[in-house]
Amino acid sequence: MQRIKRQELIAAAAKLFESGEADRVLGWKKGEFDYDVTPYVFKSIDEMEKDFVWGDFCGANFSKYLIKETAKSDKKVAVFLKPCDTYSFNQLLTEHRFERENVCVIGVSCSGMADIRKIKDTAGEGIEKIEECDGCLNVYTLYDGLVKIEFKDALAERCLCCAKRCVVCDELIGDGENKADTDRFSKVKELEDMTEEQRYAFWKNELSKCIRCNACRDVCPACTCEKCVFDDPKSVLENKAAANEFEEKLFHIIRAFHVAGRCTDCGECSRVCPQQIPLHLLNRKFIKDINTFYGQYQAGEKAGQRAPLVDYKTDDREP
Repeated sequence: MQRIKRQELIAAAAKLFESGEADRVLGWKKGEFDYDVTPYVFKSIDEMEKDFVWGDFCGANFSKYLIKETAKSDKKVAVFLKPCDTYSFNQLLTEHRFERENVCVIGVSCSGMADIRKIKDTAGEGIEKIEECDGCLNVYTLYDGLVKIEFKDALAERCLCCAKRCVVCDELIGDGENKADTDRFSKVKELEDMTEEQRYAFWKNELSKCIRCNACRDVCPACTCEKCVFDDPKSVLENKAAANEFEEKLFHIIRAFHVAGRCTDCGECSRVCPQQIPLHLLNRKFIKDINTFYGQYQAGEKAGQRAPLVDYKTDDREP
C-alpha cells in the first residue's frame, strides 16, 4: 500500500511556519513503540523533523483538540486532518466551538489505519518493531521473531467501511477520497435481526466490561460540553462505580442519545476503549434510523447544515 510520505507533510507545515500564517501544528508524535503514536503540538520544523510521524498508526482525530488550542493564541494553528476527521471539524464549526479563520487545515489522503489489537491477535505480545513492506506489515516480536501480516487483515474496522472524502481543507495532499469495501451498517443489521432477548444479552455482555474510564467521552468530537452531566455531583449520574446493571448501561445509552444526529461516525470511541467495547455500533444504529426516517444525512458533510433532529419540516415522519 502506497502512503503519502512523511516529508510531504513536513514540507506543507514548513510553508506555513515560514510565511508566519501559523505558529504551531497539530500532528502525530512518535512514542515508545511504533504503534504508540500520540497527538502533539509542534512549534517548529526542527521539532517535526525529530519527532513527527505519519504512518499506519496515526488514527487520532485532532478536530476536538482545536477547541482549546485555538483559544491559546491569536495566531492560527495548523492541523493535519484525514478525510474522516474533516467531518468532525465541520460539525464543530456548525456548533460554533471554534472559528474557521483561526485554523489552517492540511487535508491528508489516507489509505486506512492499522488496528494494533488485530496485529496482537496474530503476532502476540512483545512487539518490538513494525514496518510496512509491499502491502504487508513486518511485525518483529520478542518471542516469535518476524511475523508477516497483510495490511488488509490489520486494517481498523472503521477504515474498512470508510467512504469519506476531505470536505474542508486549505491544502490537500493526495486525492482526499476513500472507497469503502464493506457496508458500515452490516453489524447493525445483524443486531436488528436478533430477538430482543438476544440483543439485550449482547449489549449486557459488552457494556458489563466498561470500567468508566471516560476515554470514549473524552476523545469524542461530539462531546464538548464545558461541564459534563456525568461530572456534576448534583446529578444522580455522577461518575462512579455502577451500583447495578441499570447504572452500568446508563452512561453509554445517555451518551449515545446526546450525540444522536451529530455523530460523524469517526469511530474514535471504539478506538480508544481499553475494553474493546464496540461503542460505535450504538451511534451507527441512530445514524441508520435517521437515514430511514428522514432521508440520507451525513453529519459534518457541510458546515452550518442543520441535522434532521433539529430541523422541523411539515412532512417529517411521525414514527
